[in-house]
Amino acid sequence: MAAQAEAPMPPANADLQTTWAYLEEGVDHIMTRLKEGISYSKYMNLYTVAYNYCVSSRMHGNLDSSVGLGGRTGANLMGSDLYNNLIRYFVGHLTELRNASDSLVDEALLRYYAREWDRYTTGANYVNRLFTYLNRHWVKREKDEGRKNVYQVYTLALVQWKLNFFLHVQNKHTKLASAILRLIEAQRNGETIDQGLVKKVIDSFVSLGLDETDTNKASLEVYKEHFEGPFIAATEKYYKTESEAFLAENTVSDYLKRAEERLREEEDRIERYLNANTRKTLISKCEHVLIREHAEKMWDDFQQLLDYDKDEDLQRMYALLARIPEGLEPLRKKFEDHVKRAGQAAIAKLVGEGGANADSLEPKVYVDALLEVYRKNQHTVQRSFKNEMGFVAALDKACRDFVNRNAATGTSTTKSPELLAKHADALLRKSNKLAEEVELEEALNQTMVLFKYIDDKDVFQTFYTTKLSKRLIHGVSASDEAEASMISKLKDACGFEYTNKLQRMFTDMSLSKDLTDQFKERIEQSGDSTGADINLSILVLGTNFWPLNPPSHEFIIPREILPTYERFTRYYQNKHSGRKLTWLWNYSKNELRTNYLNQKYILMTSSYQMAILIQYNNAETLSLDELFAATSISKDLLTQILGVLVKAKILINEETDQYDLNPNFKSKKIRVNLNLPIKAEVKAEAVDVLKAVDEDRKYVIQATIVRIMKARKTLKNQALIQEVISQINQRFTPKIPDIKKAIETLLEKEYIERAEGQRDTFNYLA
Repeated sequence: MAAQAEAPMPPANADLQTTWAYLEEGVDHIMTRLKEGISYSKYMNLYTVAYNYCVSSRMHGNLDSSVGLGGRTGANLMGSDLYNNLIRYFVGHLTELRNASDSLVDEALLRYYAREWDRYTTGANYVNRLFTYLNRHWVKREKDEGRKNVYQVYTLALVQWKLNFFLHVQNKHTKLASAILRLIEAQRNGETIDQGLVKKVIDSFVSLGLDETDTNKASLEVYKEHFEGPFIAATEKYYKTESEAFLAENTVSDYLKRAEERLREEEDRIERYLNANTRKTLISKCEHVLIREHAEKMWDDFQQLLDYDKDEDLQRMYALLARIPEGLEPLRKKFEDHVKRAGQAAIAKLVGEGGANADSLEPKVYVDALLEVYRKNQHTVQRSFKNEMGFVAALDKACRDFVNRNAATGTSTTKSPELLAKHADALLRKSNKLAEEVELEEALNQTMVLFKYIDDKDVFQTFYTTKLSKRLIHGVSASDEAEASMISKLKDACGFEYTNKLQRMFTDMSLSKDLTDQFKERIEQSGDSTGADINLSILVLGTNFWPLNPPSHEFIIPREILPTYERFTRYYQNKHSGRKLTWLWNYSKNELRTNYLNQKYILMTSSYQMAILIQYNNAETLSLDELFAATSISKDLLTQILGVLVKAKILINEETDQYDLNPNFKSKKIRVNLNLPIKAEVKAEAVDVLKAVDEDRKYVIQATIVRIMKARKTLKNQALIQEVISQINQRFTPKIPDIKKAIETLLEKEYIERAEGQRDTFNYLA
C-alpha cells in the first residue's frame, strides 16, 4: 500500500493509462489538497511525465484513432489524450462541488462559492504550469489550425467551472446574483456587509468572460448578463421606491442631501467591489431615477432657495442638475428673472412711489444700489454655481436689463450712463472720501463692472469727457495716476478710439503749463510791469478734443485784467499765426482779495462773479441794470449769479433789483468758495451733452454705412441695417429710423445709390 501511495514515476514510453493514472493523482492533489503542500521533486516529476508523454511519437495499442482528429498521429494524438482526460477530471471534480452547493443559499452560498473559487483557480494555475509543453505546442497548433473550443489549461479550467458549476448554481433561480443583490440592498439599508466577499464573487464573473476571438482578452459578457443587468434593474427599482417615499415626507432641501449622499455611495460601491466598466451605466441610471425623474420639483423649489439665500442647498441643486442634460437651463432662466427683479426692486425703493425721487437721485446712491445687487448675485454664481458659463451669461443679461431700464431711468436710455459718469467724476475729485489709493482703484473697478452693462456707452463717454474737462480746468482731480488708471480701463473695455480725446486733453494740459511758464518768462524779460500784480495760469485747449461751448452772450472784460488779456493774445498769435483763440469766460475762475473788511479774505470766484464784484470798487450799491451795463452778462444768468452772492452774504438785496456790498461780511474760512454750480448751468450741461451725443451718432451711423458699403459694394436694405446694428451696438444701440435717415442722407450726398430696378438694394459710389 505504501508503495502504491508513493506511485513510482512512469517510464518515458509509458502508455496513456499508466501516464494518466500518475498525472491524475498529482492533479487531484494540487486541486484539492494544495494546502498540505507538494514537494518540488514531486511537482517536477509530474511536469516531466506530462512532457515525456507529449513528445513521445510511438503509438500505443489502446489508443483509439476515432477521437475526431482525422489522420493525425504521434504527438498530435498524445496531446489530445491528455487534454480530454483533463476535461474529464475537471467535470468530475466540479460535479462534486455542484452537489455540495445545492443546499446552500444567500451568504452561505457566496462564502462556499468564494472559498472554492479561490482554491480552484489557485490549483488550476499550478496545473497550467504542469502542462506548459501541452499549452505551447499542442494547444497552440490546434488553435493555429482553427480548431474551436481548445484553450490553454488554465482557461480550460475556467471554461469548465462556468459550464459545470457556475451556470448550474446561477440557473437555479439566479441563486448567485440574487444572493449578491440581497447583500447590496442590505448595505443600502444601512447594514454592514462583507464587501471583500462580494468583490471576490463579482470578480469571478469577470474572470469567467471569454473572448472567443482572443482567449487572452477578458470579456465582460458573463458579468454583464448574470450580474450587471439584474443589478442595474434592482438599483432602479430600489431608488425609485425610496426617492418617491422620501419626497412624500421630506422637503426638497432634505432630498438634495439624500440624493447627493446616494450618488456618493454608488461611486464608492464602484471603487470597492464593482467592475469599473459598470460606472457609466450605474451612475447614468442613478442620475435618471434620483435626479431626472424629480427635476420638476427641484426646479419649482429653486426660487425659494434663491429668496432665502440657501447657499448650500443651491450648491447641491446645481451639482445634481448639472449631471443631466438640460437640467440647468430652467435654473438659468429663473436666476436671470430673479436678478432682474432684485435690480428693479432696489432702484424702485430708492426712487419711491411714482418716481418721486428720480430727478434728485444721488449718483453714488444709485450706483451703490446697482452694485449691491450685482455683487450679491455674482457671489451666488461664483460660490453656488461654480462660475458656470450659462449662469455667468444669465447674470450678465439680467444686469444689462436692470442697469439700463429701471424705475429711475423710465423710458430714457441715457439716465444710467449719465449717473455712472457723474459717480466716476465724484470718485476722481480731490473731495472724494476715499482715504487710500487702493480704495479708489477698487471703486473705479466697481464702476467698470457697471460700465460693462451700459448699452449707450457713447452717452457715458460724452458725460465723462465733460466732467473730466471740468476736473482738469479747475485742478480738482484726485491724482494724475487715478485719471490715467480710469482711462486705461476704458481703453481696455472699448479700444483706443474711445479714449483718444481723453488722452489728448491731458496733452493739452501739459502744453498749456509750458505755454504759461513761457509767457511769464517773456513778461519778466520785457520789463513791462503792467498787470504784474496779477498771477495767472492760461489753458489753451483744442476745440476738437474738449467738449466746451463758448459763452452765448457778450462779456465786457474788466479793465483790471484787460492788459494781461491783450498781452497774451498778442503773444500767442505771434507764436502761432493763423490760430484763433476763443476765450471761454464761462469756464474761467479767479481769486479776489478783500480790502474793505477788517479781516482779509480770499474769494474764489468765477470770472462772471469777479466781473460783478470788481464793480464795487467804485460803488457800494448797484442796480441790476447797472451791473448788466458793466458786464453784458445776460440778465437771466446775472440774476442767478447775484443770487449766489446774496446767499453767501457778500451782497445784500433788500430792495428789488438793487444790490449792496455787505460791509459786515464774516466767514469762518479765510478762503471762501463762491464758485458754486448754478442750476441753470447744470441743466444746460445735460442738455448740451445729449445734443452732442445725437449729433455724434448721426456721423457714426453715416461713417459705418459708408465703411460697410465700401467693403461690400452692393447690399440689400435689410442686410445693411443689420450689419450697421451689429457693428455699432458695442457703442450704443442705434434706432432703425435713424439708420434709414442716414441712408437717405448718404443717397443725397451721392456716397451710395439705389440699384437700377431694385429699390431695396444699394450700390457704393467711389
